[in-house]
Amino acid sequence: MAVTLPPFAPPTVPPTRPAPEEDAYASWYRRVLGWTVVGGPPAQLATGSRFDVLELPSDAGAALLRRPVATGPVALMGRRMRFLVAAGSAEELDGLLDWLEWGGVALDLAALGAGGRITAPVPPGHCVRDGSPRGAAVWLRPPEQGCEALLPALSGPGQSAGPGRVGAGPDLVRLVSAAATECHRARLRRRTPLRSAAAGPPSRAGRVSP
Repeated sequence: MAVTLPPFAPPTVPPTRPAPEEDAYASWYRRVLGWTVVGGPPAQLATGSRFDVLELPSDAGAALLRRPVATGPVALMGRRMRFLVAAGSAEELDGLLDWLEWGGVALDLAALGAGGRITAPVPPGHCVRDGSPRGAAVWLRPPEQGCEALLPALSGPGQSAGPGRVGAGPDLVRLVSAAATECHRARLRRRTPLRSAAAGPPSRAGRVSP
């Protein structure tokens, strides 16, 4: 007697669950800051709504942080540093660089706006868990609730430029100008050792053999 077997169904593989730390990170951004978290793990922060991001090499960013230029929150991931700026600022970057006479110069300075995302750094007060990959995103200047109102932005009509403006955040023009300068300097510094190596050892001309 033939036995009819039920149709074969492949085993159901449960979707990958993020680690408890990832859940806590995403929850903190949603609950405390009200920011949009997408994807993951690792959790990603959407740009273009609450903030945009000015991104540059970490060596240029470190030099920028030493300058007397006001900034908003700043994050580091690997060899890239990310400065949070007001939403809509990414669209202004090319025009600002042209106006500041940096247009056409290779600066490695970029901006992320609508449709972009960055890896969510470890929230303030949370420990980086053991086994986190080297170069994991961390806050150098962490965000606070409501910080979007004080992010670097273009001066509005009738407002003075610079960090001394009343009722406004840091000035985007000054930040972009300083960032472009430090990106250019960092690029020149990286090229200098290569030129020195290509030149070979110092000349011994003028020395008298014993």
